Amino acid sequence: MKYFSFHTHSHFCDGKAHMSEVCKKAAELGLSALGFSSHAPVPFSTKWAMKFEDAIEYRKAIAHYKDEYKNQLDIYAALEADYIPLGKSINYDIWRQMLELDYIIGSVHLVMNPEFPDDLWFLDGPSENYEIGINECFGGDVKKAVRQYYHQIQEMVRTQKPDVIAHMDKVIMNNKGRFFREEDKWYQELVEQTLQVIADSNTIIEVNTRGIYRGKYHTFFPNEKIIKRCVELDIPLTISVDAHHPDELKKEFDHAVNVIKDQGGNSILYFNQGQWEQLPIDGV
Repeated sequence: MKYFSFHTHSHFCDGKAHMSEVCKKAAELGLSALGFSSHAPVPFSTKWAMKFEDAIEYRKAIAHYKDEYKNQLDIYAALEADYIPLGKSINYDIWRQMLELDYIIGSVHLVMNPEFPDDLWFLDGPSENYEIGINECFGGDVKKAVRQYYHQIQEMVRTQKPDVIAHMDKVIMNNKGRFFREEDKWYQELVEQTLQVIADSNTIIEVNTRGIYRGKYHTFFPNEKIIKRCVELDIPLTISVDAHHPDELKKEFDHAVNVIKDQGGNSILYFNQGQWEQLPIDGV
């Protein structure tokens, strides 16, 4: 098995280990490539995003470890950058130029109701915050909240052009069947609309394994049905363990490979020396 981790967190954001520990463990586990992707700074206080003042040091640290491990594994510089409309997040091109990034993973953790732009629905974190955010930001209108989540992803794809989309359907994680069902027609139409936008952009969708190994959800983000639809639409896929600790660097990776194969996928995307390449699934 050819293992890699292109979605990886460290002590620069909400990761649980120093970058040096992550590199050491990646080499011990035999990974072929490691991409650091700290949560990009946002213009307000959070417990999980990197601080603005640490961004340059973050880039220098990656360069240091890239050189130190050059004979053991390929190390790349990236960010997981949140997208929030109306300029409430930093334009991805600014990060690309300032930090000379190899790639950007685009994500939506904070959903804005355009009618009340000062309030943001944080759909990650403790599950009780999920309902609070729907009530406070969207007046309890679940459909409106979920629609805005997917519209924000679509807008991110069109305007920011990320290389990879993180955990595309993560809006379901803290729902746990409480407010809507994934089988609901309106929800399925939203997903399909979003996939069509992504298909037109040639953006990569990651199959994120973190929900399973952390016990947060019973399947991947996105789920098997969406993975199959990605294959049908020729949307490129990659695998992300979304590691926040060195011990997570290979968690559920083999499982994800098998699921992609089961859904008809015959390749995944692999970042190699400056570009994304198709890697035959049987060669992973």
